[in-house]
Amino acid sequence: MIKTKISLVIPAYNEEGNIGRLIEESFSAIPPEILGEIIIVDDFSNDNTRNEIKDLQKIHNNLRYLRHKTNSGQSASLRTGIIAAKYPVIAQMDGDGQNDPHDIKNLYTCLDAPIEGVYTSHTDLVALVGGVRTKRKDTGSKRIASRAANKIRDWVLRDGCPDTGCGIKLYWRDAFLRLPFFSSIHRYLPALFQSYGYKCRYVPVNDRPRLAGVSKYNNFNRALIGLYDLFGVSWLRKRTVAPEYTEE
Repeated sequence: MIKTKISLVIPAYNEEGNIGRLIEESFSAIPPEILGEIIIVDDFSNDNTRNEIKDLQKIHNNLRYLRHKTNSGQSASLRTGIIAAKYPVIAQMDGDGQNDPHDIKNLYTCLDAPIEGVYTSHTDLVALVGGVRTKRKDTGSKRIASRAANKIRDWVLRDGCPDTGCGIKLYWRDAFLRLPFFSSIHRYLPALFQSYGYKCRYVPVNDRPRLAGVSKYNNFNRALIGLYDLFGVSWLRKRTVAPEYTEE
């Protein structure tokens, strides 16, 4: 098992009624010997998201609040939090409360410890652990769309990930920062990690219904963006070269 603490990064956009509950649950569910900090990246919310977070900062000194000055999307929010993170292992969750923070400890036990300077396939260590939602709580149409999208993505990318859209993942911070960044990168992390020689593992996790607010995506915009990005990621994978090397 790794011994380093983690930075938990949670993007949030208009998650009033969800984000405060999720923060408190995360501090309760994740052992303090594992959890180093929680970073909430507010993607320019216009509801009460900020106040829920600021109130909890009075209680938790390792709760950090970053706010975008413009609405920039989930991938940009993740990257902002990861750049700011203090610890070498990143845990990510969605801000809507559908991911269960109790799963983080199990994912943590499946991740290998990051080694400074180890970037390519000369290591057999697992650098990313992704959750797989075995009992989805979304609507039937979203479940069907998600299954179809996963099959198409795996047919094109051959990444072996059964649920790339699951928001809960743990991975090496340095590995993420070496990836080429683009909007929607959060949907393709397993494929991109593999392109750079990193190994991935997938474990079952809990999925919960949204208790407040509304989803920021629908099946139509997911499909359009996903198809466009899929060909881009396929091109990136074919053009990526990550040679092993030694220093003499």
